[in-house]
Amino acid sequence: YDMADIAAKCDLPGGFVYGAGAGSSRIKGVNCEMMPNNLTSREDRRLSYSARVGKSGTDCVLEEYPYNEFSLLANLAISQGKPGKVIRVTASNRHGDTNFVTAMRLALADHYGDKPVGVGGVFQIENGSARLHVMPEFSSTPLQSDEDVKDWLMFFNANAPLTCLSTFISHDPGLDLRVEHTHCFSHHGEGGHYHYDTTPADVKYVGYFTAAQWIYRVDRPSVTHGVGRD
Repeated sequence: YDMADIAAKCDLPGGFVYGAGAGSSRIKGVNCEMMPNNLTSREDRRLSYSARVGKSGTDCVLEEYPYNEFSLLANLAISQGKPGKVIRVTASNRHGDTNFVTAMRLALADHYGDKPVGVGGVFQIENGSARLHVMPEFSSTPLQSDEDVKDWLMFFNANAPLTCLSTFISHDPGLDLRVEHTHCFSHHGEGGHYHYDTTPADVKYVGYFTAAQWIYRVDRPSVTHGVGRD
């Protein structure tokens, strides 16, 4: 897929794209996580990152990803890239088991009920650490359960500060959506798919979010499943 093509399909040609997805193995040569952060109309404004498993099989390699191409799937927020109103959310000292993104999503679901509310934004984990994963090479055998997926992925704890690109929707309105998806990058070589913070007493989140006007479902598969959507 191409981010510029997706932006055009969403009636925002040349739009600014951010969120979470899978990088192109054709470009990188390996399976990788992608942190899209591109103004698709300008090559000099492609500020995305990718994260892959290193040669040791237990380390993360974070690299710049100045491309519009991606593979497999992505959950993207697309805008004109202009200044506008946002919602600032801060949180610290987590008491329950729910992560930062899920807590916001469930709060919206509780308030708006059957009306789906989609949100995109960026947040920073300013203190503490978080549980991330990076996809290794494609599995040679089918992954048929969530446990299979967890055994295949490489998990690790990443240290703050982490910048996280996130999209979520209060509930799936029958479009077979992944209801939340967040990828993080840093300037100290760590990044990947966000699960939760691992230092609840010390963690501090600061985020900026905006609500979506439309939901676009591109290339919906005819056969689906619920495996690996955490």
